[in-house]
Amino acid sequence: MQAIELQAQITPSHEIHLKLPAHIKAGTAKVIVMYNTQDTEPQSQKRVFGQFRHQIHLTESFDDELDADFWLGQST
Repeated sequence: MQAIELQAQITPSHEIHLKLPAHIKAGTAKVIVMYNTQDTEPQSQKRVFGQFRHQIHLTESFDDELDADFWLGQST
């Protein structure tokens, strides 16, 4: 099975018209339609650099090498 991505416009009568590339043979195809809904809103707040400063803490051993047991799936 192969997949291609095409852009299409949905008409007011809820139809999509596609022209497939010539190398695609006639037959049955599975069609998946991905579209934006009206519920989709752009992000209302801009990200603030340093917003979570001092809220994340790492242990002193964060950069230490992991034991062989970890890599062998034997540690919990």
